Amino acid sequence: MDDLQFGSRDKRGNWTPNALAEPAPIWHRPFSLRKVLAWIPEYLWPWNAFHLATALLWVLVLIPSWESLAALSIGNYLHLYALNAGGMILFLGCFEFFFYVKRKQENRFKYNAKFPADNPSDVFWFKSQNLDNFTRSIFVTVPLWTVVEIVLLWAYANTWAIWLPWTTHWLWLSFVILIAPAVHEVYFFCLHRAIHWPPLYKHIHSVHHNSINPSPWSSLSMHPLEGFPYMAEAWLHLLIPSNPVCAYFTLHSVGFGSVNGHLGFEKFEITENTTLDSHAYIHYLHHKYFEVNYGGDGLVPMDKLFGTWHDGSKDSDARMKERFRKKKERIKARQAPVTPAE
Repeated sequence: MDDLQFGSRDKRGNWTPNALAEPAPIWHRPFSLRKVLAWIPEYLWPWNAFHLATALLWVLVLIPSWESLAALSIGNYLHLYALNAGGMILFLGCFEFFFYVKRKQENRFKYNAKFPADNPSDVFWFKSQNLDNFTRSIFVTVPLWTVVEIVLLWAYANTWAIWLPWTTHWLWLSFVILIAPAVHEVYFFCLHRAIHWPPLYKHIHSVHHNSINPSPWSSLSMHPLEGFPYMAEAWLHLLIPSNPVCAYFTLHSVGFGSVNGHLGFEKFEITENTTLDSHAYIHYLHHKYFEVNYGGDGLVPMDKLFGTWHDGSKDSDARMKERFRKKKERIKARQAPVTPAE
């Protein structure tokens, strides 16, 4: 497939889509019902449908019995960790293997033409972004994911959370699932913006940002003090009437769903004429420029509201540079020596 029909490539080989990034059509003005109706299937399929499917699979088939989950045990923790680690290795590993190891579509639709494996660096464990990111994801963040999960299940098993049945509360629970991605956008923006505060960034979030050219394994490559609150979003379901399936939908949206912003490709070629949209561009711009697009993919336009939105255009570049200039001036003014009065 010719990716130049959908974008352009600079002299370094980096690819940029022709279409600018936009918030969800529900926020467009003037409002267009036609655009919203066309967007709804994209909102549901395939990514949110995948997270709902895995939530159902975990709750109905894979997790330990509810009787055993009423007590915290190492056996149940290891059971859940194996499910989560295995799921991540299988899901992210497919993208990594076919598009980064085998490079089946080379660098077509790839934002950054380089592949992490070709650029060893001392900032990573083992001087390898891939090994560093894999190790941090599977052996740091996934164990924390599992802590969040087992506490969540323990609370449900002991009826300390309000567990609504689908048979009588299907409408409310469906609503909870439908708005969960929007809640995630707000939660993630607030957490993400906080860890860009310089002291927290230096000691915590910089671990994730070492991957300027992210790949699938970068998704959960985090410092533990970032990874834990990131995964703990699922505990919001303990504060409202909900259901384990809804809680798992959130848990898997932030766990498995973290891959979307780190895929590195705009589209994946499934067949000669069929592609899968990654929804990666907005977060890729965050990894490229660091101080823009703190939210998700624009479902809730938090970055628009707070002036940190970047849509990939030259105008956004200019606004970003002006914001950087003013920031440097403020820092310089604070650091300027005070002249004593005569």
